[in-house]
Amino acid sequence: MTEVPSTTVAEPSAKDLLKQLQQEFKVMREYLPLAIGIDKQLMALRPQINRKKLRAALGMHTHSLRYLKSIQAATQRFDLEGVAVGEVSEEQRALASKELFDRFKKRNEEHKASQAAKEKAEKAARAERERQEKLALLAKKFSRQ
Repeated sequence: MTEVPSTTVAEPSAKDLLKQLQQEFKVMREYLPLAIGIDKQLMALRPQINRKKLRAALGMHTHSLRYLKSIQAATQRFDLEGVAVGEVSEEQRALASKELFDRFKKRNEEHKASQAAKEKAEKAARAERERQEKLALLAKKFSRQ
């Protein structure tokens, strides 16, 4: 019995798919607000794309800081050809602003927490060094010479 070598190409990850889409479509490369239902337009152009990976790739794209900043400032949505096809509502801009605010707030809190932990560790190290120096001085003072 002879085996035929498998020539199936590994399906690209969602991240790889996103990179491909960004290379191919200017609206994605420039992080322009995408038209509602852009996934259906992509599936029509590329029926071989795995729907779950496409949704994951679009999720990564639309949750990126650049895209959220774009939505926050935009008034129009664009299709894959770059044609304006709809408006970004005030509610969508507000949601993008809130998401950005929450992310920056969380990042700031994490930064403060890491700074506090770093300062605490430095203080503990300094206290231990001082303790060791005092012990060394006492040992020298009371040691038999």
